[in-house]
Amino acid sequence: MATYSRRSFINNLGLGIGASTLAPTLVAATFDKPEPARKLNIAICGLGRYANVLKSGLADSRYCRLNGVITGTPAKAAQWKAEFGLPDKNIYSYDQLDQLANNPDIDLVYITLPNGLHKDYTLRVAKAGKHVIVEKPMALTERDCREMIDACQRAGVQLAVGYRLHYEPHHIELKRLGQEKVFGQVRWIEASLGYRLAGIAAADWHLSKVLAGGGPLMNLGVYCVQAGRYVLGEEPIAVTAQYGPVTMPDRFKEVEENIMWQLYFPSGAICTSATTANSNIDRFFASADEGTFELSPALSYGPFAGKTSRGVFNFPVINQQAAQLDDIASHILSNKPLPSHISGDEGRKDMRVIEGIYRAANTGKKVLLG
Repeated sequence: MATYSRRSFINNLGLGIGASTLAPTLVAATFDKPEPARKLNIAICGLGRYANVLKSGLADSRYCRLNGVITGTPAKAAQWKAEFGLPDKNIYSYDQLDQLANNPDIDLVYITLPNGLHKDYTLRVAKAGKHVIVEKPMALTERDCREMIDACQRAGVQLAVGYRLHYEPHHIELKRLGQEKVFGQVRWIEASLGYRLAGIAAADWHLSKVLAGGGPLMNLGVYCVQAGRYVLGEEPIAVTAQYGPVTMPDRFKEVEENIMWQLYFPSGAICTSATTANSNIDRFFASADEGTFELSPALSYGPFAGKTSRGVFNFPVINQQAAQLDDIASHILSNKPLPSHISGDEGRKDMRVIEGIYRAANTGKKVLLG
């Protein structure tokens, strides 16, 4: 499938290419934005795997410019400096991060560090007076999320969570199909994501309870929790959960390798999910009173493939990171509050659910989510 720009995507929709059922207001709100008077200057904090994924998003962005990096590895700093032509004054070590307060050439910091560092670095960036995007999961606990939200509010800066799939056309369509009850009330959802990580290094931070906060539930399960919440447009009221077997005990000593859970929603809908580090799975399926809809692949980077009980729906591939960055930047540049669906409070709601999943798995009991 070819990759399309956001502008060509809108034009193609007008010509009838892609699924005609995508909500027009969502398309316009997400993709059709005017050219900015200036770009938002971004620094990336943590130059690991996902920072490299973000490179293409920054390259395709109309509203953002990579203008700095924060890293603990001098070799990475030198590589990014050469690749993006970054000035020395915009390259920081972690110890120097607080000096951002004196640099007007950085507007926002995108935090792509391990989960266990999200809170502390968000607090530091906010204190330096810079806006923040933090990757998922937002933090290790709901309490940490609240501290991050409060710190950003006190500092007068905006806080976003990196929910790239909120800008992906197939997921916009899933949300429309579920929330507008196109097939009637959704009764059952399956949303599962897993990868086989047999070759993962024993020292990888994803295996550390302190740095990761948990296993695949923290790393991948947040996508499954999100899917159930935004397709139904409801907050779960209870959860049951079960740990799966440990097949790689030399690796999974501190965090879970497999976990399954069931979310119960006010409408009576149930969302059942699994996330794992020993199997490849990437699927979303919803059953409603008058039909079904699904994606497979569904929750990874794509390209996605969708169908309903009435036929296939497929959209052109977009750069999810660029769409996310441009929407966040357009709000900040216009001095408008960020949309609630990517806000710190949205990240807090996910952590409320994830903490409930762990409690249910640890106790073997149904946990009410207050």
